[in-house]
Amino acid sequence: MLTIHVAEATPETAVLVDGDRIAAVGPYEDLTAVRPEVRVRRWPGILTPGLLNPYGPELLEGMYHPDPREAEGFGTEPITGERAQRIFRMDASRRGASARRGVQRLLAHGTVAVAGELRDRAAVDAVRRAGLAVGRRPERLAGGPSFSPAPMVLLPGLIPGGPARFAVFDVPDRAALVRLGPSTCVATVIGGRLVYRAR
Repeated sequence: MLTIHVAEATPETAVLVDGDRIAAVGPYEDLTAVRPEVRVRRWPGILTPGLLNPYGPELLEGMYHPDPREAEGFGTEPITGERAQRIFRMDASRRGASARRGVQRLLAHGTVAVAGELRDRAAVDAVRRAGLAVGRRPERLAGGPSFSPAPMVLLPGLIPGGPARFAVFDVPDRAALVRLGPSTCVATVIGGRLVYRAR
């Protein structure tokens, strides 16, 4: 199905998606003039190529992401360090569910690719099933593991024929994205599918 994604602050970089590929990138008016019948998804903010999070292993293998039903015992925020490893040792089946919840957190931050060597099968499967790309980790990392790493790593620009993989942030421009961070994400698209949408 053909879909045009356009964000209010960047109408000059609307994206026409055909299946799992980008069919065209350009001004919204140009795309709708050529394909007036297609479905249009309108978003606030800016449309970007999405983010690479370089902390894949730390976030998906080194943290336990509690199920909301476990909030009373574990809270709602990720658990790190020895406590997380203790939880995994008590019940190895928690690894897969935790990795899937971690991937959902990544998607909610506009992440479309991760870096770092994933060794745990559950984390590898969660990344693969979500369609996240796996990139090379930068040689130097500033700061520690975070769903909002600083500095942010934006992927290269969107091109026709490339994978339909991008994120939309509810900010007026890229400077505001850097200042406010990726928690401003309102939509993440991977493989042409809307995999995250803010409520």
